[in-house]
Amino acid sequence: IIVIWGICHLRHFQTTTNLILLSMAVSDLLVGLAVMPLMIVTLDSCRGTSTVACFLYHLLGLILTSASVGNMVLISVDRYVAICHPLRYSSIKPNRVKICVSLCWICSVIYSFILMNDYLSLNDFSSSCYKKCILSINYILVVLDLFLTFYIPLTVIIVLYSRVFVVAVTQARAMRSQVSTISSQSVSAMKSEMRAARTLGIIVLFFLMSFLPYYISSLTGQVVSNEALAGQFLLFYCNSTINPIIYAFFYPWFRKSLKVLFSGKFCEKYSSIDDIFLN
Repeated sequence: IIVIWGICHLRHFQTTTNLILLSMAVSDLLVGLAVMPLMIVTLDSCRGTSTVACFLYHLLGLILTSASVGNMVLISVDRYVAICHPLRYSSIKPNRVKICVSLCWICSVIYSFILMNDYLSLNDFSSSCYKKCILSINYILVVLDLFLTFYIPLTVIIVLYSRVFVVAVTQARAMRSQVSTISSQSVSAMKSEMRAARTLGIIVLFFLMSFLPYYISSLTGQVVSNEALAGQFLLFYCNSTINPIIYAFFYPWFRKSLKVLFSGKFCEKYSSIDDIFLN
């Protein structure tokens, strides 16, 4: 909520990167408000809950997971262009980023309904659900999902971040050798870019730690118990809890937003809410 509040209400936080982070924050919030409560209800069985609840649980989980993966790729592309092609990055308009984020969500919704096609055709939504909430997807779609939501995005993220860190280290060395001819503002800007790339790299690491157990079992075809599968899904969704914690520790603007929110300064009569952060 604080991430969403900070980006939406503070003008100088509405950068291209933060617009994508806003999209990720929305997906994280929806996981906590919708998906995890439905998971708790349907964890052991669908006792007393309708098949619709099971359907919503799986559908929302797929949509938000796909959107998160898309946001991770968009952030990687954003960081790559910002550090490796700064002149081109300065010409990117926020509206273009908004279109990319919107397309990411639209594609996630369409993709999730495609994966849920078998579930829709095999279940009777007019009756109560007396069996466990297990998502049935045919093998072809399982393999497709494995590549589209894990292997391909993972490859893109690793390649882009590898390039980002190589360029960042090279530029840092060049600046140290010519520190007398570079303004402090340029040095500060480069440090900011490197800090952002490092932070987002840590986010990707936790993302992989959360998603890897589920995808490893899917790849190997290993049969797991319902309790183990529930644990994998719980770890799967806990990535949404980790992301805001990382923002709080590594983003100065987030810490300032947190301080302003809890100090009550946002209620004071400033000429602009941005003045709070400029003082």
